[in-house]
Amino acid sequence: MRTTATLLPTEEGILEFLDRSAALFPADAADAPVARQREWYDSFCAAFDRPMPAGLVWEDADLAGIPVRHYAPSVQHTAARILYLHGGGFMLGSRASHHAICAEIAEAIGARLVSVDYRLAPEHLWPAASDDAFAVLRALLGAGEDVVAVGDSAGATLAAGIALRERDAPALPGRLCGQALIYPALGGELTRGSYVEMAEAPGLSTADVAYYRQLLQAPEDDPIAHPLRGAQLAGLPPTYVTAARFDPLCDDAAAYAAVLTRAGVECWYRLEPQMVHGWLRARHSSEGAAAGFAALLAALRYLTDDRRRSAEGGLPNRAR
Repeated sequence: MRTTATLLPTEEGILEFLDRSAALFPADAADAPVARQREWYDSFCAAFDRPMPAGLVWEDADLAGIPVRHYAPSVQHTAARILYLHGGGFMLGSRASHHAICAEIAEAIGARLVSVDYRLAPEHLWPAASDDAFAVLRALLGAGEDVVAVGDSAGATLAAGIALRERDAPALPGRLCGQALIYPALGGELTRGSYVEMAEAPGLSTADVAYYRQLLQAPEDDPIAHPLRGAQLAGLPPTYVTAARFDPLCDDAAAYAAVLTRAGVECWYRLEPQMVHGWLRARHSSEGAAAGFAALLAALRYLTDDRRRSAEGGLPNRAR
């Protein structure tokens, strides 16, 4: 809900996106039954869908007993596989909600991509979503695939968590060779920093974050659910993390990138100065979102590059 104290971006394209979003997904959606929230969210996502790239093919299947959606680009440029984990506060979304996003990423990178339809809260509490994502990752690695884990919002939380789980798991033929986190929720304190400054941010409020955390019921001291809370981050793969300035989660991304860098992990951090939470869906209508999406694709090209992976080189930019 916007108030007179709400800080807003000034870019016209993202403001139009916010107005359109408000008409599709009510600000007080959390007061409605879960089933109604999911209907609103699915309609909201569908409103921003795009036609599939020519030549790209996709199919639904199960992998490790988990529903997934496989994407194959018209031209494959890398042997690495992208594992995509959708956002939605752990209670919304599916392989359908992020269909256009996944298709565009797969085609732009020239990489095969698998999108995971993990179990949702409140029907399935923590760690069900993480277990599903990790099971798919291990199945891919067990088949000898090199994987880059990508997620937005709650999906980025899951991606960061399974990266920690994989680091400490027995080795498999494939390896997790990178992660890309888009406006991640990583367990920052709700009474500090951007959680206070952007408490009433459009698109996601601090109250919304608290609601989703309560719904998930992950233990407060679980570093897989809250990687900023005492997790040892050394040994993680090269990482790209991007934050939106007008988002209560903004400081989570910056703090995570800083901890990674101190731990010796190669990390590329980017702040989108005019963006709000959920800007991925504005990538075709906002200049800032388009630039953010282009930067994400550049990072994914680097992380999935066969020559880089064989040489185990680093990212071109460290967290700043």
